[in-house]
Amino acid sequence: MQHTMKKLASATLVAAMSLAGAAHAQQVEDVKIGFAGPMTGAQAHYGKDFENGITLAVEDMNATKPVIGGKPVRFVLDVADDQADPRTGTTVAQKLVDDNIKGMLGHFNSGTTIPASRIYANAGIPQISMATAPEYTQQGFKTTFRMMTSDTQQGSVAGTFAVKKLGMKKIAIVDDRTAYGQGLADQFEKAAKAAGGTIVDREFTNDKAVDFKAILTKLKSQSPDLIYYGGADSQAAPMVKQMKTLGIKAPLMGGEMVHTPTFLQVAGDSANGTVASLAGLPLEEMPGGKDYVEKYKKRFGEDVQTYSPYAYDGAMAMFDAMKKANSTDPAKYLPVLAKTSMPAVTTKDLSYDSKGDLKNGGITLYKVVDGKWTTLESVGGK
Repeated sequence: MQHTMKKLASATLVAAMSLAGAAHAQQVEDVKIGFAGPMTGAQAHYGKDFENGITLAVEDMNATKPVIGGKPVRFVLDVADDQADPRTGTTVAQKLVDDNIKGMLGHFNSGTTIPASRIYANAGIPQISMATAPEYTQQGFKTTFRMMTSDTQQGSVAGTFAVKKLGMKKIAIVDDRTAYGQGLADQFEKAAKAAGGTIVDREFTNDKAVDFKAILTKLKSQSPDLIYYGGADSQAAPMVKQMKTLGIKAPLMGGEMVHTPTFLQVAGDSANGTVASLAGLPLEEMPGGKDYVEKYKKRFGEDVQTYSPYAYDGAMAMFDAMKKANSTDPAKYLPVLAKTSMPAVTTKDLSYDSKGDLKNGGITLYKVVDGKWTTLESVGGK
């Protein structure tokens, strides 16, 4: 009888343990996080750069075995390709909301981010985007946050720098008519004029164009000291090559979408002398830059490009807010996210103002020398 009782007790214990084990296994809850960017087309390299930073953040966070609301959770990316197209962007946004995502990391382009942001705002889902157009955070939504400094500051710093530091008095401007390109060019123009520069011409193209000879011939007749381009590297690279072919001595200047390895590869020797502004500090001066470079290289087998450190920080800010709020419910962690103040890869203190803009966003100016981006000067930031 005693033997039978022992066997029963033992069996009960085993059953209880296996039940506890099963319960524990069931408790690991997948938390869906939305991600969208241009994964195909001419801007796919930006999308990949963006996605890599987020992938790294998800893997790093999952490796800590996070417990939120008393349950072990695993963050899972719900990836969507918006093709850098505003219409596709809104379709993708609705699909992600319908998928029951708990937070949104993206979009990449301002032109896709701005229309999509209304869909996330209506669903109450926090959105941290790479978009830099000022309008993104000026819509009055409580759900919009940035990964990078807005173009208000970037264009302003670049315009002043072009006139005061580079000595460029006569400036021609071209933009691609996207929310990003036009917005950045507008801010640059305003600052360049305020610094005493003269805008001798302003032209526009589109984000699919590759032949700029007609525009450049017109600009050449104005003898500008500098040509500023608001747009992506897929236009800036052929543009700078055509500038050299036409014998235009003025250098090209652009924003962070020009500051890429792709621009250097496509433009070749014509890239030399090009100047670009980029939000934040140079990679080697970022507080967590050195460690990030090593981690990134080990994971992806390639060098860090432009956007991934900012994407990593944005994702980590979202995860940190969920942990602090002890909830993955957007309504519960949103107010905590808004009060974020944390050390990050790109800055000593990642925090947002009342609109969701970064409080400590500096700008760095770079120049292509001997086929490489070299640092000219950093302005602001911590």
